[in-house]
Amino acid sequence: MLDSIARFYYPRLTSFFSEAMKKVAGRKLRSQVKTVHDVKSMQDVIAGYMEKMIHDTTNQLTNSGLDHLQEGRNYLFISNHRDITMDPAFVNYILYHAGRETLQIAIGDNLLKKPFVTDLMRLNKSFIVHRSLKGRELLQALKLLSEYMHFCIANQQNVWIAQREGRAKDGIDKTDPALLKMLAMGRRDLPFSLSISELHVVPVTISYEYDACDVLKADELYQIEKNGNFIKTDKSDIQSIVKGMVGFKGRVHVAFGNELEIKTDNPDDLAEKIDSQILENYVLSDSNFLALEKLRNYGLAPERLLGNVLENRNISSKSRKKFDNRLNGVNRSLHKHFLFGYANPVIKKLEAGFTV
Repeated sequence: MLDSIARFYYPRLTSFFSEAMKKVAGRKLRSQVKTVHDVKSMQDVIAGYMEKMIHDTTNQLTNSGLDHLQEGRNYLFISNHRDITMDPAFVNYILYHAGRETLQIAIGDNLLKKPFVTDLMRLNKSFIVHRSLKGRELLQALKLLSEYMHFCIANQQNVWIAQREGRAKDGIDKTDPALLKMLAMGRRDLPFSLSISELHVVPVTISYEYDACDVLKADELYQIEKNGNFIKTDKSDIQSIVKGMVGFKGRVHVAFGNELEIKTDNPDDLAEKIDSQILENYVLSDSNFLALEKLRNYGLAPERLLGNVLENRNISSKSRKKFDNRLNGVNRSLHKHFLFGYANPVIKKLEAGFTV
């Protein structure tokens, strides 16, 4: 942990003087947590780390839709999932600076391989989604999870959960209907629609100009395409967490949608409503169009959808150079998956009839 903090604050010095800088990081951490006596004061410390990360790895962080949220009402934010830790961190940071109640964050138990990670996540108001259980144990854990989220909303707490298990490696954001069935388990005395309505569901869209884990995701998809599977190690998630935190993201936008008016008892129909808001609110960047342009050059773009979309996008030479430099650093075998990861938000918007 001290090594991570040292590299975060003093990356160059730590590469030369690792042990010395870990001691410096230890003193810094002790001074920061001296005033920590509850979750809120811990989040004040985390906000400082976030501000440095935003300064170092983004060009701009913007948001929209906060005015959709009613004062005095708490929400379940169902978000697209691109980055393991940064997705909820960005949403939390925006709520924190807007003076709103911060999040209870749902995280998978696969991320809790290190005891200090478990402690840190709990200090930051995270709760665990048990994915490794089977059978009756899993069913009981899911029911308890749903009951806890209902309890949070009823007791003035906001909650964040990803729309699916695992990140969208291919740039396509799809809600898992099984997640929605789980959410309804907390109030089995009510019909599905009324149970979910009690959670005040708001879809949230997080848009990254650049995905810090784009190459890692492309490699995973390539391995699956080539070998039929991807062998995940204990280090895979940690590598993605660290890369997601320190990697360049460019412009980042967080869009809060409208609270869902739920009149259906069909989880598939509700998943489509969530997906529609998430897709419509996705903010496209030059990187998305440049990837689509490259795919067209390779003969892989859906020409029937494109029309003059690429010609009408005014892309600066600076954006073009930045994207080309990034692509040139990627193994050619990964280019197809890398490019589709950026192009798919444009393709999906066009398929849905949204303006791009």
